[in-house]
Amino acid sequence: MTAIAEHEHPPQSENNASGKRKSTFRTLLRLYPYAKPAMPRIYLGMLAALLAGLVALAIPQVLQWLVDGALSDGDSSEIWPAVLIVLGLGVLEAIMIALRRWFVLTPGTHIEARLRNGLYAQLQDLPVTFHDRWPSGQLLSRAVSDLNLIRRWVSFGLVLLVVNFLTIVIGFVILIAMNWFLGLIFLVCSIPIWIYGYVFEEKYSIIARRSQDQSGDLATAVEESVHGIRVLKAFGRGKYALKNFETQAESLRGTEIEKARAIAGIWLWLLLVPDVAFALCLMAGVWLAAQGQLTVGELVAFFATATVLRFPVESIGFLLSMTFDTRTATDRFFDILDTPNAITDPESPKTLTQPRGRLAFNHVHFRYHDSPERFPDLLDGVDLMLEPGETMALVGLTGSGKSTLTALTTRLYDVTSGSVTIDGIDVRDLTREELRGHLAMAFEDATLFSASVRDNVLLGCPEFAERSPESDAALDEALQIAQAGFVYDLPEGVDTKVGEEGMSLSGGQRQRLALARAVAAKPAVLVLDDPLSALDVDTEALVEAALRKVLSSTTALIVAHRPSTVMLADRVALLENGRVTAVGRHSELLNTNKHYTFVISSLEDEVRRESMRKEETL
Repeated sequence: MTAIAEHEHPPQSENNASGKRKSTFRTLLRLYPYAKPAMPRIYLGMLAALLAGLVALAIPQVLQWLVDGALSDGDSSEIWPAVLIVLGLGVLEAIMIALRRWFVLTPGTHIEARLRNGLYAQLQDLPVTFHDRWPSGQLLSRAVSDLNLIRRWVSFGLVLLVVNFLTIVIGFVILIAMNWFLGLIFLVCSIPIWIYGYVFEEKYSIIARRSQDQSGDLATAVEESVHGIRVLKAFGRGKYALKNFETQAESLRGTEIEKARAIAGIWLWLLLVPDVAFALCLMAGVWLAAQGQLTVGELVAFFATATVLRFPVESIGFLLSMTFDTRTATDRFFDILDTPNAITDPESPKTLTQPRGRLAFNHVHFRYHDSPERFPDLLDGVDLMLEPGETMALVGLTGSGKSTLTALTTRLYDVTSGSVTIDGIDVRDLTREELRGHLAMAFEDATLFSASVRDNVLLGCPEFAERSPESDAALDEALQIAQAGFVYDLPEGVDTKVGEEGMSLSGGQRQRLALARAVAAKPAVLVLDDPLSALDVDTEALVEAALRKVLSSTTALIVAHRPSTVMLADRVALLENGRVTAVGRHSELLNTNKHYTFVISSLEDEVRRESMRKEETL
């Protein structure tokens, strides 16, 4: 049920696509522009954490003074000052830790918000071809789980990684200063940890990427099953979907176990090496103390300092795994941000001050980016002119490219060659915002948003963002034209939320609201991609009658799958083999063009079959 096969994922960023992996540092450094405003507080958090570590390292020095001084002399009056100093240092350490949390938690959420806003803005800007290739579950996992991981690493992992590393370095310097021989033992014993850490990065990064990609696939499978629940239930294929889901979940489980084994491997070294170092230092320390080369207080202070360093050393394991997970999440984030956008605004855009609505297709060629070279262009030299205020019906057999041609008008796709113009201006010479302000579309597959009826219908009217008598009038007019008066009978009228993708409504109701949305925008050019296919015959007739009022003053291109829709048009264009082979009035083409007659007959047969299916259902 997933949109892509197992182990097959959307295109990755230059980091992975080129075969050369950037270093973890260079990859994470790409987050700096988003983190820059928060860095002062992050630095203060690091400083507070470092001071907490230094305070912890100072406590063993007090213990040395206590053991070699008050305890060895038997002077109880000197014990209490030492105890109070240790207590004060402990309280100071707790305060520094609290300050570290206070400094970093809020900035981390701001960084996550900037990343998420940047990702969403990029997703909105990228062309339809990008969304055709990428499963929504992959995008969702990047926008939620990956960015959440980056936020936790910046607020917690990065701070502790830097501070714990500095604490370890300072601690080793202190150990060597206390006794160079014992300190050298600790230093030598730490070498295997750094070697294994390098090997761990290479191995873990690959597993982490696979795990996060598989999580995205699993999210896609869940989303598709939820959206397609009616189909699965209607065909009794719930068990089939469950089996596919279990297969993917089992694959992800295996990858997570592999991750756990990799983490367990580095934990083995992080726990074993310090214990071995402690044992060796204990034997050497006792011997040095027996030889009089080391006092008991120095030995106690040495091991107390080494104990303080245990957490920073042991934390390296989960901090490294968290860092490499974040590196993978950052790669996945920039998979989206690095995607080039071929449909962009021109450097020197033109403007349409008073659009008349003359729409022209000039020798338009188009092929999808993944079409094999041996296949001909889907649109192979389309020439078509719509005069201002004219209604043109576009007919053709299934797969002839009708919907693709309409999508070129608003630059959902760009022509491969040739041009689409409005009032003589190439649509590529206009900004996308201005172009889409002059055109409106209604699709056969009507998509509504989880918002009120009002918000859905007035989506293309930003001037009506606030409720007003003018917005109410525009809403009522659009609903009347689309014969969508049923919305007034909903529980909260036009303020009723239609639910996710409008699935609480019937197909015909969704189509009527989508048509109302296009009409409400009052565009210079109206593009309708078979917007009445889900309507019954009576409702369709009412909608067509109301549409004539709108179409009398608007240039309209209508993809027609019903003969009745063709009757709305002033002229009809026949699309055949990627070209417009005939243009004329419906009656003229019926008498002069055999292919047009065949297409219309096919449409009539389909309407009859549809009517019979509905009668059988009733």
